[in-house]
Amino acid sequence: MARYTGAVCRLCRREGQKLYLKGDRCYTTKCGVDRRTYAPGQHGQGRKKVSEYGLQLREKQKARRIYGILEGQFRHYFGKAERQQGVTGENLLRLLERRLDNVVYRLGLGASRNEARQLVRHGHFTVNGRKVNIPSYLLRVGDVVAVREKSKESPRVKELMERAADRTPPAWLEFDADQANARVVAIPIRDQIDAPVQEHLIVELYSR
Repeated sequence: MARYTGAVCRLCRREGQKLYLKGDRCYTTKCGVDRRTYAPGQHGQGRKKVSEYGLQLREKQKARRIYGILEGQFRHYFGKAERQQGVTGENLLRLLERRLDNVVYRLGLGASRNEARQLVRHGHFTVNGRKVNIPSYLLRVGDVVAVREKSKESPRVKELMERAADRTPPAWLEFDADQANARVVAIPIRDQIDAPVQEHLIVELYSR
């Protein structure tokens, strides 16, 4: 499985805002964006005039980095969103939100999407009673995501379950903290997706 293995904080610095890619660290004084408010690289502190294309590209890169997917995958999701009825940009975000690793993160069962992805890959979750270790697995309305019984004995999973019990999940997810499972009750609408992305710029970029 291809994935980004470079420095994570530089991604947030390049976008000029916190993308919360490192979980708890992003809320401390060690956050790279707080310590160095300029873009990485030798030209990071120089003044730059951003073109219209540059704005569109940055928005696409930001969305990719938030959800932790590579260019080929992202282009695939965009093509799928384009073929669906409705607004393409919103369709794209709905697809990304319904990835299994993102749902685990939204429930608080992963401190970051990277951790959620790792937990899924290690087989700690089931979908409709069957173990699923594919982070990109696309959930549908009615699907039930649960922590595996064996995994509930893991110290880290126990800690995450306790933290998740104190969180309020998105309205399109119904979470039972006692049973450590959640049901997808609806397709998320744009107002329920808190990703700081201007999706219309992504559509404009791919429409060039």
